[in-house]
Amino acid sequence: MSAINVPGGTLERRGVVADLLRERGDLMVVTGLGSPSYDVMAAGDHDLNYYLWAAMGSSMTVGLGLAMAQPDRPVLVVTGDGESLMGFGALATIALRRPRNLSIVILDNGHFGETGMQPSHAGQGIELTRVAEACGFPVVDLVTERQGVEPLRRRIHAKESLNLAVVKIEAVNLPRALPPRDGVYVKNRFRAALGFRPA
Repeated sequence: MSAINVPGGTLERRGVVADLLRERGDLMVVTGLGSPSYDVMAAGDHDLNYYLWAAMGSSMTVGLGLAMAQPDRPVLVVTGDGESLMGFGALATIALRRPRNLSIVILDNGHFGETGMQPSHAGQGIELTRVAEACGFPVVDLVTERQGVEPLRRRIHAKESLNLAVVKIEAVNLPRALPPRDGVYVKNRFRAALGFRPA
């Protein structure tokens, strides 16, 4: 892992997410607010996608809950650097719980993409990999090249260890691929895909 902070990166976010979701099987995916939701939707809507709306800062804790409730299934949280900055407490709690089936991927462009592309703390020197390491995550990666995505995808499905990866992506706003916005519908569809009746 590099100790040098790269404010944003060169990887194309939609291509990275599509690679991560290839041959997904029973993978449960929780998306962070905004662009991560659009990226996951652009890769293909799925009943096991749990899109969060108006819940900034919650994706990692929702992922933790799912991983603990469904320990035999892989859980992937796809979020951004802006939302992750709101969730430092969540990172600490997740590191203490250590669910082996939980993977967190932070798409880091060094900006707050949803509010006008202002530089984020990650774009000004806060290294999210080092925060995760300080919290005690057993596996932490910094992905700056496309060839680093496939080993990450394999680790997500292996369910061998809690892990977190920061993926350095381009600081661009892409056209929105809007997923379903009805939270009750998303929840009930997700529950049904897991074999539960709507609540």
